Amino acid sequence: MDIFGHTSIQLILFFILSGLTGAMPFFAAIYLLLRRGNAFAPGITPPVRLRRWAASFFAAAALGHVWWMLFYFYSHDIHSAAYVVVVLIDCVSLLITITGTLLAMLQDRRRPMWPIFVAMMPYLLFGGLQIIYPHDFIMYIGTAYALLLYVLFTGYMVVSVRRYGRWLNDNYADLENKKVWLSQLVILVCMLLFIIYSLVTDIVLFYLLHVVELVLFSLLLWRVETLPQLENKTEVTELSTPIHIRERLPGGEPSSGMEQGARSAVSIDLAQIEQLLAEHCVAPQLYLQYDLTLQQLAQAIGTNRYYLSQYFSRQGITYNTYINSQRVNHFIKRYEEIVKAGQSVSAQQLAHESGFRSYSTFSRAFMQRTEQTVTAWMRDMEG
Repeated sequence: MDIFGHTSIQLILFFILSGLTGAMPFFAAIYLLLRRGNAFAPGITPPVRLRRWAASFFAAAALGHVWWMLFYFYSHDIHSAAYVVVVLIDCVSLLITITGTLLAMLQDRRRPMWPIFVAMMPYLLFGGLQIIYPHDFIMYIGTAYALLLYVLFTGYMVVSVRRYGRWLNDNYADLENKKVWLSQLVILVCMLLFIIYSLVTDIVLFYLLHVVELVLFSLLLWRVETLPQLENKTEVTELSTPIHIRERLPGGEPSSGMEQGARSAVSIDLAQIEQLLAEHCVAPQLYLQYDLTLQQLAQAIGTNRYYLSQYFSRQGITYNTYINSQRVNHFIKRYEEIVKAGQSVSAQQLAHESGFRSYSTFSRAFMQRTEQTVTAWMRDMEG
């Protein structure tokens, strides 16, 4: 990785670009740690845990540039022990902090970090062996192990993000800025780029990697500040108002108590929950409330989130689908009334009045509900 064989102009450009990619995460880390307000989305309060992990990642990225700058100035010998130490510090700190950041984005449950610390132990062992007994074979083994960790963690994140998406659909009506799959994909690419650092020798590729770093750092900072803190209440709570529920064990004998009933096959009076929804959600137009959660709706109709989610599941829909269907129905009814009255209104304004924060979210929900685009449906109505 000897870049000093190139011209001085190339070196100057390289160090300027490297300085920029080191300064940006440094200031991002300071911002996340010291600024309490949100400069990107003032109306959103991101999770504190996510902010701290992201700040630690940005700090590790900034310090990484410092280590490499010192290495290039004082050694630049890729066969030295100093090179191995810098690689170990850089990779371990970055992999741990980016893993913590990605896991903190998933708010369906708190995921432990100890597995990644355990997974780093063999990598540190390979690094120690390389310092004591320098050999290319040990370096290849260490690199292969880092790639294996990357592949395994990527697989884990794919499964976890899918589960997180299902959790969002089952608990939240307005998913704008709550889904994280795009950011997860891009940040996983970021992790791969850090691994590629140890393999490339072309200075042009180094330029490209630094530019990509700037883009990825910007995306991560935006994602952290636009991801709202979500409630995470997965426990089965007591009924606030009793409803008719028949609890039976698999053998058919009645169960005694909520704890026993939670483990049994629960038969829910679907008709009664449907009536409660009609009385306490549809009639008072509770669905127009922005960011209405499953927990809030369950409290409003006098049941708990477990039984309500069971109701939606047996209907073959999600909570998100139900609430947005009610909002689309409201939009359709109001638009028909406005057209009959000879008045005019924009689809964006009426969608906002129908409970949608985002028009793009409304468009998707409308298409799912009517199998028509908003524009085509409005044209048919006016024609």
